[in-house]
Amino acid sequence: MTTAKAYAAPSATEPLEPTTIERRAVGENDVLIDIAYSGICHSDIHTVRGEWGKVPYPLAPGHEIVGTVAEVGSGVTKHKVGDRVGVGCMVNSCRECDNCKAGSEQYCTNGNVMTYGGKDRDGSITQGGYATNVVVDADFVLSVPESIPYEKAAPLLCAGVTTYSPLAHWQAGPGKKVAVVGMGGLGHMAVKIAVAMGAEVTVLSQTLSKQEDGLRFGAKHYYATSDEATFTELRNTFDLIINTVSANLDIDQYLNLLTLDGTMVYVGAPAQPIPVTAFTLFNNRRSFAGSTIGSIRETQEMLDFCAEHDIAPEVELIEATQINEAYERVLKSDVRYRFVIDATTF
Repeated sequence: MTTAKAYAAPSATEPLEPTTIERRAVGENDVLIDIAYSGICHSDIHTVRGEWGKVPYPLAPGHEIVGTVAEVGSGVTKHKVGDRVGVGCMVNSCRECDNCKAGSEQYCTNGNVMTYGGKDRDGSITQGGYATNVVVDADFVLSVPESIPYEKAAPLLCAGVTTYSPLAHWQAGPGKKVAVVGMGGLGHMAVKIAVAMGAEVTVLSQTLSKQEDGLRFGAKHYYATSDEATFTELRNTFDLIINTVSANLDIDQYLNLLTLDGTMVYVGAPAQPIPVTAFTLFNNRRSFAGSTIGSIRETQEMLDFCAEHDIAPEVELIEATQINEAYERVLKSDVRYRFVIDATTF
C-alpha cells in the first residue's frame, strides 16, 4: 500500500477537507501516477452531496486527472516512467460482457468501476483524483499528447470525451447543423469539438451573456432560450442537439427544433425524470437519446483529435484550499469554464 494527500467529503453536508488516503500496491498491470492537475466536474458535486444515490464516505472525488507515470507493474508495456498520462471516469470493467468486448466498456453490463466511489477489484472503494497520486490498471490509462497544455488537459478526460463521443457517434461534420444547449464546462467543449469536426454550430443558452465566447469558439449562431421567439425561428432546423445542462427543460420545445431524422442527445443529468410527448417524436421521425462519457478507445481518439486541432478547455487554476469555494461558484455558473486544481497544493 501507499498513501496520498487528498481532499475528501466526510458527509453529504460537510465541506471537503484535507486527509490522507490509501492506494493499493502497484500490481503487475498497474500504473502509479503522480497527479499534476485534477479537474472539478459538476458530477463531483452531485455525487459527494448525495444527489445521485448512496455514497461511501469519506470520499475523495475527481475523475479528470493528468499526471506523470511514477511506477509501472512488471506486465505494463504501453506506459513507462515519466510519461504524461491521464485518467477519466472509469478505472476498470468486467472485460467479459458483450459491450466490453465491443470496446464500449463505459456501457459495461456488469457495471464498470468508477474512478471514485466504486468497488474496486480488491473490494476496496475507489478514491478519486483530488489527491497527490493514484494507482490505476494500465488498460484504463490514457496518453496525453505533449501539445495539449498540461494545466488544461484534465477536463478533457470527462468534459471532452462526454461531448466528443455523441458528436462522433451521430456523425457531426460538414453539412450537419448542430445545436449545443448550455455554455458551461461541457457546452464550451461541445462547441469547440463540433466546430473542429466541420459542423455548423449554434449555441442555445438561457441568456446572451456568453455570446462573445461562443462565437469566438467557432459557433455561427447564438440564441437566448429565455426568448420565446428562438423556438419559433429555429423550428425544424437541427440535425443534432447536444444538451449539456442538468436543469429540467421543456423537452418538447427543443425536440421541435429537430429536422427530419434529427436527434437530441442528453449528456447533462437532471435528478428528476424527463417528460417527453410521444407525438413530438412522431413529427419528423425525431429521436431522443442519451450518452455517457466514452470508451477508452474514444477517449484516446478524442485526446489525439484535440491535439491535432489545437483544442483545449478554458480553465481557472485553483489551489486545494479553494475547492469548497469552487463548488459554490460552479453551482452559480460562476466559472469560465472549468476549475482545475494544482495537485502540488494538496
